[in-house]
Amino acid sequence: MKKFFFDCGTRDATASLAILALRVMIGLMMLIGHGLPKLQNFGSIKQWHVPDFFPFHFMSPSVSLMATIIAEFGASALIILGIATRPAAFLLGFTMVVAAFSVHGSAPWFVSPPKVLVAKELALLYLIPMITIILSGGGAFSLDAAIHKEGKRRRW
Repeated sequence: MKKFFFDCGTRDATASLAILALRVMIGLMMLIGHGLPKLQNFGSIKQWHVPDFFPFHFMSPSVSLMATIIAEFGASALIILGIATRPAAFLLGFTMVVAAFSVHGSAPWFVSPPKVLVAKELALLYLIPMITIILSGGGAFSLDAAIHKEGKRRRW
């Protein structure tokens, strides 16, 4: 179980530096731009989307909002720190799939100002780095690497 949650993936220095930059930049953008405003305005948000598929359609709007905040704020913080990076990236990636295909299901694929300002594009642009982080892991410059020390390189 420890290996599943804390395996850092590659330990190559150059690749790990690139993964660190990706984790920190995308994580901060999601945390500051999306998670923090939802967390600060939690009490004033009255309407929130509940996904239309099993088992999520049983959630109330406030529970759905809390799950979104956990993903956008909590998982983003974990990704920035590089702890439980793959599960956190999966959670945030799943949230972006729900945002793209459930919340913005009827919206067009791309933003084209001034006509179209809401589209699937932004959620999918956050999903792409999450897929990369799920596949690559947190890298050598993460807390995952400090937790799960490995004597030799693992083989897939």
